This record gives sequence, structure tokens and C-alpha cells, in this order.
Amino acid sequence: MSSKTTRIVAVVVIAMLVLTLAASLLGCAPDKQSASGGVDPESGLQYVAVADLPKEARDTLELIDQGGPYPYSRDGVVFGNFEKLLPKHDRGYYHEYTVKTPGEKDRGARRIVTGNDGERYYTEDHYKSFRRIAEDGGTS
Repeated sequence: MSSKTTRIVAVVVIAMLVLTLAASLLGCAPDKQSASGGVDPESGLQYVAVADLPKEARDTLELIDQGGPYPYSRDGVVFGNFEKLLPKHDRGYYHEYTVKTPGEKDRGARRIVTGNDGERYYTEDHYKSFRRIAEDGGTS
């Protein structure tokens, strides 16, 4: 490679690094709500697209949107956020709903937790971890 070609390659690489750094600092990232993988700035939790949720979770979202009826008597009860994994709010802000788990005889571990401002979270491990459900225009 000639020294001129080497310099051109070096300039291009440096320019790409500068642009990448600038985009990162300015927050120019893919739309975090359009697909799984982005991070919710309020909670710090990963987003999950509705389409990437299990069918049973999508069914539960539809029931929530319709206001029920819910299959479990505990659906809609206040979620205490005792694990402190969701943003802090006054008691009564969050409510939980069961996501059916095939093969389980009881309610299983999967839940959707909703906030009074419309945010929704999914846990598949009974509150050990959460993902923020991206509001992508639908539940199916």
C-alpha cells in the first residue's frame, strides 16, 4: 500500500470513529421503541417489542387494553415494586397481571406490570428482572 493510500484509509477510519462518538454523545441511536434491545431512559431497562413477547403475553396485553375480564382473581392488584427494579412511584401506581404459562397448574412466574402513565413491563421470572414493553402501536 502506498503512503497516500495509507493516509486516506487512516483519515476515513478516524472520521468514522469521530462520527460514531458524536452520534453516541448526541443520543443518535436507533428508535429504542421500535424494536427489542433499546434501553428505556427512565428505568434503565431493556425494551422488548410487543411482537417479541410470547403469545400469552400479547393476549394479556389485549385483555388489559379491553379492561378484562381477567382469568385470575389477582389480576389487576397493586404491584408493590418491593424489588425496586421499576422506577419509584407511590404505592398504587403499578398493577400486575398474570401471563399464562403453558403447562403450569397455577399462575406461573410470568407477569405484566402496568403503570398509571401507561408504561408496561414484562417479567418472565416472577419479578427477578423486567423489560419495558415498547409501545409500538399495538398488541398483536
